[in-house]
Order: sequence, then structure tokens, then C-alpha cells
Amino acid sequence: MSILLALFGCRSEAPYVVPEEPMPANTVMLSQMMRQLSATPGFTDAMLAQLDKNGKKGPALMTPALVKRLRELILGKDWQGLDRFPGWTMQAINPTVRVAGRVVAKDQKMDGLAERHPGAPDTTANATTKANAGVLRSAQNDKEGESAALTAYVDLGDYSLVKAEVVNLDTPSKLPGFTTDGLVSELGAGVVRGDGANATLAPMHAESQRLADVLNRLSLNGLDGTAPMVVTIEGQDVKTPQDLVKALMAAGHTVVVADARYFANFGHFHYKGQDVMMPFWVDSQIRIPGTRRPLLVPVSHAEYEWEFRGPKVNANVSWYFGIDGKAEFRTMDTQDQSWVLGRHAHEYAQADAVEVTRLAGKMSIAYMHQHLARPELPFGGYYLLGVCQDGVAAIERKMTGNDTLFPNTADGALFDDPRDAEINELIKAIPKDREGGAPEPERIFRSLPATDFDLITIPGFAADLKLVHAAWQDGSLERTPSWIRKVTLRVVGVAALGMLVGVVVWRRRRNS
Repeated sequence: MSILLALFGCRSEAPYVVPEEPMPANTVMLSQMMRQLSATPGFTDAMLAQLDKNGKKGPALMTPALVKRLRELILGKDWQGLDRFPGWTMQAINPTVRVAGRVVAKDQKMDGLAERHPGAPDTTANATTKANAGVLRSAQNDKEGESAALTAYVDLGDYSLVKAEVVNLDTPSKLPGFTTDGLVSELGAGVVRGDGANATLAPMHAESQRLADVLNRLSLNGLDGTAPMVVTIEGQDVKTPQDLVKALMAAGHTVVVADARYFANFGHFHYKGQDVMMPFWVDSQIRIPGTRRPLLVPVSHAEYEWEFRGPKVNANVSWYFGIDGKAEFRTMDTQDQSWVLGRHAHEYAQADAVEVTRLAGKMSIAYMHQHLARPELPFGGYYLLGVCQDGVAAIERKMTGNDTLFPNTADGALFDDPRDAEINELIKAIPKDREGGAPEPERIFRSLPATDFDLITIPGFAADLKLVHAAWQDGSLERTPSWIRKVTLRVVGVAALGMLVGVVVWRRRRNS
């Protein structure tokens, strides 16, 4: 009978209580904030409306289904669930990303894509996507109009795609310094969304912003029909991002590129002056030893970061494909909350720094081709064309022979433009996590922003990691059963129980 009970999943286990301490200094959990504010009229809706704004979120795309789930947890006062939100597998998250599957399916070259990416009618696409699609369609034969539309997917500052220009980096940037305007907003009740200045990086904002704009514009020199930009530094003229890095090195600058990893913060909230801890949890499909619980993992944010130091240019910029649909160079001068940590998985200098820069520029072009070919993809193609990890993992594979990020979501079938052959192959080569395959433990552990688990300050997570890591090392790691296996076990259990009942009835009849 105990075997049958096990087949039915009836084995009992004490319910897991999500720890709420210890916490890093000046930090509260989301549940602690919502316990106090969920009854405030209008606050929950105001908070949820803020969650799809830009930020370093990894794959934490707040789809309607996820927003609905978050609302249910808050209104139902399920604080345990809120502190491990959403706790779904990537296979469960995938259908909630309401990609325009029916629109893409109309492309005869993409037969079957809608089935792999179940989507909603075009009416569910966000307003920005539809507006950009309309502008791009109307601008197909108008280079100036197309240029204006493309700026929705790249930040160029005052530079233009249709005007040839020369930028002199021998003179200081004239751009304004750092400001929180547009980055920080008051929600009321003591809640602020957005982060302030990084004390080290913000003073360099003017130079960093100019350099990010210049690198983006140089990348797009490779886009058909654009007018050339030329950048000059100490008498050297360059037309590509990688040549700019070479020229800066020749002019006495040091350039280091880091493959950086953080915990994704899907909220960026502050409550009464305290940081609000808001990781986005994914089910890794790995069983925590001694329990029936799966290891839930806070998803990571990954980006490449450039540090330029020298006589003319001192700046820091990053590159990643973001939830805003932009695969671009960006400034990185806001202050991260302490719990997101940060780790350099790899650092590149000299020729390797030049090569990473070249690949990032090529990635920007490939994503721009995607926007031109498929302007109606919602969220600027985010998730369907990948998340921040995909581009970083693809370049990591080229540079090191390995890819160590989780999760990746890009559909390689979309990367079919022959002009982007190198990038297409890199994207197709990395593992994909949309369809529910169990990720390799190495990718889970190496995605983390710390190799010393004791540095992780999310309550309860370090203890789970240590158990799973030990099991991985000694070969005793177990996967959690898939839903198919669970159903199969229950069917087998029902059949076995039926057979047992049949045997009992048969024996009684025989003996009567």
C-alpha cells in the first residue's frame, strides 16, 4: 500500500516556510512592503503598472498572465508565494509570453512558428510595438523615415543615421551630467521606483553617454543605406566600434571588457528609504536533497561592461538586449541594490577586448535587421529574439568555447538573415530553455553573481544552493518529475490499484 501511496504522490512533507531573514542592511522583502500597503486604495494597481518599465530584468518579462498571478498573490495575501514569485518552469512561462504568433505565422517562410510560440491576436501587442510597426511599414521606401523609426530600437543621442558626420573625441563631452529625471518616480505611500546615482560611475556620465551613443552609431555604419559616421582620436579616423577600441588603446587608454552577472531586479522599488528585494524566481527542475521541493533560482541579468581609462576618455558603458527591445551600448551609472551582487565571469583585454566589441556591434546590426523584418513582434522582440542572456552567452561561446548562462529564450529559426550569418550561428549554438528541457547544473551555478554562496543575501537561497551543489558534485543530483511523468505515475497507480482490487474481489468470489 505504501508503494501505491507513493505513486499517487501522497507522501507527506512539512510545508516549506520561506525564510524572511537574515536580510541585508536597509532592505525589506516585497511581502513586507505589501503587508503594509496592499490595503491602500489604488496602490497595488499603481505598483503593477510600473513593472514593465525598463531595467536590468533578465527574462523577467511581466506578461499579462504573470501580472495576474502577482495580483492574485497580493490580494490573497499569499506572502510566501509572493517571496518566491512566480516559481514557474521556463516551459510554464513560455506560453504566457503573448507573442504575435498569428502575425508571424502569416509569413510563409515561418510555417509552424505559431505553434512553437502560442500567441494572442495582434490587438494584444503593446502600443509602442504597433506604432513602430506602422512607422516602419510606411517608411520602407523612405530612408529618413526609416531612420526615425529605427531610433525606437537604438539610442543615438543627437546623431543621425542619414547624415554623415565626424565626431572628435579629443575634446571633452558637452552632454549634461547625470540626473534622476525620468529614472526615479514617486508612487506615494513612501514608495519610490528607480535607483539613484552610482557614486563612482555617475560623475563620468557625460563621457559615458557620448561614448555609448558613438558606439551605437558606429555599429549602425554596417546597416544598409546609412550615412557614415567617422570618429577621430589623436589623428586616427575610425568607422567601427572595434576600430575605436583599437584607436583608444593606441592613444594610451586601457580598455577592459567584463562579462558581468547580477541577480535581476524586476521591481527597482524603495520603501521608506529601504531597498525592496524583488527577485524573479524560476523552477530549475532540480530536486533539493532531502526534500520534494524544486530548486527555485532567482534569474540573473547579464551584460558586457567596458571600462575606458586614459588621457582623453574615461567612461563606463555596457551592452545587452533589453526589455525595451534594444540591443545596444548603454550607460551604467545608477546604483544597484546590494542584494543583486555582481560578478565578472570573464574579463577581456587587448585583442580579446577588440573582438568582444566587434561581436557586440555585429549583434546590434543583427537585431536591427530583425526589427526591420518583423516590426510587429511585441515587446520589441524581447523573449522571442532572446533576453539579455542570449547575446552574452553567444559571445561567451565564441570567446571561450563554452556558454554558461541560464535561461536563454531566442528562437534560432528567426535568425535567418544571410547578412548576419556569423551571429545567426552563434545564437543557434547556445542552449534554449523555452521548451522545458532541464538545464545543466553548471549553467545554473555559473549564472549566479557569486561563487561564494555565503555572499548571497536572499533568505534561504544559499542553504538550498549548498545542498544542490553538494549533490551535483557527488553525483546524487535528482531532477524533479515532469508533468508527463507525474501523470504517468498516477495512471500506473490507478491501474495498479484497479488490479489489486480485482485480485481481492476474485479471491473472495473464489473462496465463497
